[in-house]
Amino acid sequence: MRYVTACFVIFTVVVWLSCGSVPAFTLKPASAVLLPGQTLQFEAIGAANPVWMVNGVRGGSAAVGTITSGGLYTAPSTPAQHVLVEVDGGVAPAPVTIFNPAQLDPGTVAATQNPLVASYTLSAPAGTSVHVQFGPDTSYRFSTSAVQAPLNGGAVTVLVAGMRANSTYHMQAVVDLVNGSQVLDTDHSFTTGSIPASRLPSIAVQQTGVGAPSSGIELLSLHPDDNGGNLLSAVATDLEGNVIWYYDLESEDWPYPIKPLPNGHMLVIASSVNGTTGFNEIREIDLAGNVINRITLEAVNLALQGVASFSAASFHHDVAILPNGHWILLANYQETVNNVAGVPPGTAVIGDALIDWDPQRGPVWTWSTFDHLDVARAPYGNVDWTHANAIVYSPDDGNIILSMRNQNWIIKIDYRDGEGDGSILWRFGDGGDFTLPGQDAPIEWNYGQHYPTVVSPNSAGVFSLMFFNNGNNRLMDSNNTVCGTAGTGACYSSVPIFQLNESTKTASVLWEDNLLPSYSDCCGDALILPNGDVEYDVAADLGTAITHHIDEVTQTQTPQLVWEMQIAGQLPYRGFRIPSLYPGQTWPASIHQSTGVQTHQRRR
Repeated sequence: MRYVTACFVIFTVVVWLSCGSVPAFTLKPASAVLLPGQTLQFEAIGAANPVWMVNGVRGGSAAVGTITSGGLYTAPSTPAQHVLVEVDGGVAPAPVTIFNPAQLDPGTVAATQNPLVASYTLSAPAGTSVHVQFGPDTSYRFSTSAVQAPLNGGAVTVLVAGMRANSTYHMQAVVDLVNGSQVLDTDHSFTTGSIPASRLPSIAVQQTGVGAPSSGIELLSLHPDDNGGNLLSAVATDLEGNVIWYYDLESEDWPYPIKPLPNGHMLVIASSVNGTTGFNEIREIDLAGNVINRITLEAVNLALQGVASFSAASFHHDVAILPNGHWILLANYQETVNNVAGVPPGTAVIGDALIDWDPQRGPVWTWSTFDHLDVARAPYGNVDWTHANAIVYSPDDGNIILSMRNQNWIIKIDYRDGEGDGSILWRFGDGGDFTLPGQDAPIEWNYGQHYPTVVSPNSAGVFSLMFFNNGNNRLMDSNNTVCGTAGTGACYSSVPIFQLNESTKTASVLWEDNLLPSYSDCCGDALILPNGDVEYDVAADLGTAITHHIDEVTQTQTPQLVWEMQIAGQLPYRGFRIPSLYPGQTWPASIHQSTGVQTHQRRR
């Protein structure tokens, strides 16, 4: 056994049986795990004047711990066996385990409903936390986040995820003590289960030899199988393309999208391929796939009655989790429009709405495109009038940035952490409130864009905004010639970083990767990686033979391809690098650091 401090002992619990009548009061807590010298307040619920004892001795002793007349217990400074805190009068005692550096009771590792996820349980004292280090050998390399021990100590369970199928891993729990030292459990081994070959996404990865890919893993929101199969659609892979985690949705459902939460869980909009006519709900799941929380359309619409003027038809594209724990839900709904100049009477229009959902109180703020935008402005028609696809919270001013693909606009909404009136503060895009340098307009404007992200330390004033610019109907010159028309260039996608000045309403391109000949007419995302590279998802490339690919490139004047993931048969609505499956943990890139092209494939 390895340990850092001295070794320790967890003492056995003595089962105490009362022979008298059922007592009229109970002890709280009913049990505890404490460090030597640690204190814990006990209560005798229902007792008027309790007389406190430890192992039958009023007030206890130095050997087993002492307790005051008010129930404050202090654990002994040296090992003690069979510690029982009790009250004179027959109530069942509370066993106390003294977690002391002598003998660690090894933890246990068990399988979960997800064949790639293990459940590791260990007893830990109050005030401590437990994390698990794991890997293909005892050098480990990977780590989970820390899980806090229960308030009074006791069993801690850590879900260990991030392992390949059909593989044996070593794992070891680490108890972080309150004094900053650590105690290590013995090494355990765990063999992951299999994934049927018929369900594995078709993924190929290449590394070009230009630098090394940034650390982390890929999280993919894949559209259901183009060929009608039942391929996994919510998956995480290592940078070699191996599936190391997945959430198995029901057949015909897909993640629209899936994203990590600050608490270590995943958020997924489980949506039917039939869209608004099929299944649709928001779920918070743990890494084993257990549903922790769910939000249904029925529940939201019931709560919206008397609060909002609309009823949601579906959740779609995004959910934003705010620092205060609220969820900003993105929904759409249909209205029949009359008496709007330029729109035929009786036109059915689908617009978007935002719902500030307090998990405790329900909807506390709502917003609708019908209240703030001109229905007559419809670059892609009224059937899918706005098609919002991403929500970004701006922490500097408490407002919301919303991407609306079918308006060719990214807008900022006066939210002010629920106190705003919902007015549109600015519209970024052609025909909006900002101006570009003369040589950049209109070709550099955003067209059918996806996934804006703030890439500067600040999110208001003068700040930087990045997004995947799909380029649908991109205007190519001052005559507003549409891309793809005779005599002009082909349509193409791009990944720009803009600097926006909210005061002067001016914008300029700081950096851009023009992806010619790549042109993805839908979906996609873009972000800056920890090593400074840029990664983007070319989800539906009409300009190359490789239809679906995710690229990591250098953020240089002439971007160079560093790493690429190619996906066949499933459109990656979103695909992006995350540090790991655990908050606060960054996993190293596992791809072989070699020159030339490195490929790893999963084929059906």
